[in-house]
Amino acid sequence: MKILVIEARYYTAISDALLDGALDALQAGKADITKVTVPGALEIPHVISMAEAAKCGYDGYVALGCVIRGETTHYDYVCGESARAIMDLAVNQQLAIGNGIITVENEDQAWARAKKDKKDKGGFAANAALKMIKIRSELQSSKGGAA
Repeated sequence: MKILVIEARYYTAISDALLDGALDALQAGKADITKVTVPGALEIPHVISMAEAAKCGYDGYVALGCVIRGETTHYDYVCGESARAIMDLAVNQQLAIGNGIITVENEDQAWARAKKDKKDKGGFAANAALKMIKIRSELQSSKGGAA
């Protein structure tokens, strides 16, 4: 299966940890992986939309990034709008998307979620995408039966 991983590189080291977990999970699932980097979380849904419009043939997507609360309301907009756009794409276009954009209060929380030996949210997002691809395939082949 063909998977596009879109990673926001705003927090480089945390992004590396998220990507490490995602790649391990995708390789274990024998996925054909393409990776695209974007500046921040808000650009991730746009890339998914562009890939779909270009009919690239991806079976699923893994969105990776980190948003850490700062001193302004920008955090709320980035978190809410990136999550909303990803959910809209998933629901409206029946896309298999693993959302690994972590939203945290501080860097310690980010590391606790990003590291593979901790919560491994990158691996979790990749596995979620793989599971959603499987469910979609089962539903399509059973014409609406249970997955």
